[in-house]
Amino acid sequence: MIRLQRSIIHGIRAAKTAAELHVYLQNAVELEHATIPPYLTAIFSLKPGYNEEIRQLIHSIVMQEMLHMCIAGNILIAIGGHPQINTPQFIPKYPGPLPMSIGGEGFIVGIEPFSKELVFNTFMVIEEPEDPVPVETPKLAEEEPDYATIGEFYEAIKQQIKLLGDGIFKPATVPLQVLGWFSAERLFPITDVASALHAINIIIVEGEGTSTNPNQSPDNPAHYYKYGEIYYGKRIVATPDGGYAYAGADVPYDPAGVYPMVSNPQDYDYQDNTQAKVRMEAFAYSYSSLLNALHQAFNGEPRRIDTAIGLMYDLKVQAVSLMETPVAPGSEKTAGPSYRYVNTQGGMDAGA
Repeated sequence: MIRLQRSIIHGIRAAKTAAELHVYLQNAVELEHATIPPYLTAIFSLKPGYNEEIRQLIHSIVMQEMLHMCIAGNILIAIGGHPQINTPQFIPKYPGPLPMSIGGEGFIVGIEPFSKELVFNTFMVIEEPEDPVPVETPKLAEEEPDYATIGEFYEAIKQQIKLLGDGIFKPATVPLQVLGWFSAERLFPITDVASALHAINIIIVEGEGTSTNPNQSPDNPAHYYKYGEIYYGKRIVATPDGGYAYAGADVPYDPAGVYPMVSNPQDYDYQDNTQAKVRMEAFAYSYSSLLNALHQAFNGEPRRIDTAIGLMYDLKVQAVSLMETPVAPGSEKTAGPSYRYVNTQGGMDAGA
């Protein structure tokens, strides 16, 4: 289960002003982003024409993580903050811990091709709810008592927003919020306590479901249970006794349909001017350009979100090209994307 130091929860509860909440909402933006590169890489590593159902399941999760990042950013804007997205510190070091060192001591997230082991040992650990619905399958490790969950993290933010009241919201920020990328029912202006709480509830339910139902909506499981469907190879269904089991329709998996990408690729592993290195550097530049566009969108230029969306499609093309590039002549292993900072014009601090 995702865990973070309980001192973070104490810090949220001690916040007396909107400004003191800014750092925690920035943490939320960073967290929602941090899961996207590993999830995207797993999707990109699936060869065209193979494992389409798995691809669709993970893609639906990635899209919701993007929505959750937008929600956290808009709440931060609504209470006078400024999301910092194109700074070197925003990008996690892969392999390495997630923001706020969540996941518990020793939990490391890398950039790897799809495998069922990756789903179980990393993705399901990231997404496990605060109070998972009992499903007929072996349970993962129990939560350590000195740690809090991501569910508690968001609940603490909700409670502190309620305590601070409508006065912390700045109506003039609505034109600066990023809207329109998703439906108005899920991505809407944050103007007061009620709209902020509703938005945070979307994050919680889509990610975790509820304590009694694994679905975020009818026949649409929350993230943890979608990954469970992939790992166990079966859709989750209700059982006659009122419970749930991975016993529905098959979710087929063909290992032959995965590119043989090296795990945790780094461009410094390759010689200059090799095809693998040139393509990895191009990917890193596009990724940094994407973060620049997102930063601009959340800092006064919301229409820049269209540029960001276009860059996301470019990343897919570049990633697949990398996964078709041998790491060395005659090698069966292929290169892969490197999510790292590179200095782009008008972008991140070159001191990274």
